Formats: sequence, structure tokens, C-alpha cells
Amino acid sequence: MLVTTTHLVEGKPIETYLGVVTGEAILGANIFRDMFAGIRDIIGGRSGAYEEVLRKAREAALQEMQNEARAKGGNAVVAVDIDYATVGQGSMLMVTCTGTAVVLR
Repeated sequence: MLVTTTHLVEGKPIETYLGVVTGEAILGANIFRDMFAGIRDIIGGRSGAYEEVLRKAREAALQEMQNEARAKGGNAVVAVDIDYATVGQGSMLMVTCTGTAVVLR
């Protein structure tokens, strides 16, 4: 399934707009990851543990959104927006995806 942040797909006219579709994922970051991420923040560098959690959450949210689009009869999702937030005093990471399910010719 084609998923894009653009509103149109060059060379593929939109036949039907099927409505807004969403996907959400909330994943916890355990205490050890928090501790090691804090150390990396102090000494610098990237937090591979957090990056992996964010990547998994994003993939899960996008997959959920695509499943909803398929259920509506779509073959693409356009105008996709991905947002990130923390939940529960920062102990959990939330990713939300929204877009418009469409049928491309």
C-alpha cells in the first residue's frame, strides 16, 4: 500500500476519497533504558534504546493506519501526519498517524 505525506500522487489520479484513517501505538520504555538514556544525555551521544522504541511504535502505528485503509477499500493513504508524545509522566511513548484513505487509479 502506498503511504505518502503528499496530498496527491503524481501520475495516479485519486478516484475515491474514503475518509480519515488513524493508527496509534503506545510503548513503554523500561527503567533501565531510562537510566542509560539519562547517562547518554549527560555525556552526549544518541540513545539507541529510545530510537528503537520510537521506530517500533512508528511502524506499529503506520501498520494500524494501513489496515484501517484496507478495511475501507483503499489502496493508498495520502496526507499522512505522524506525531510523537509522551504519556504517563514520560514513562511511555505514543505515536499517532493520521491520513486520508483513497483509491488510486
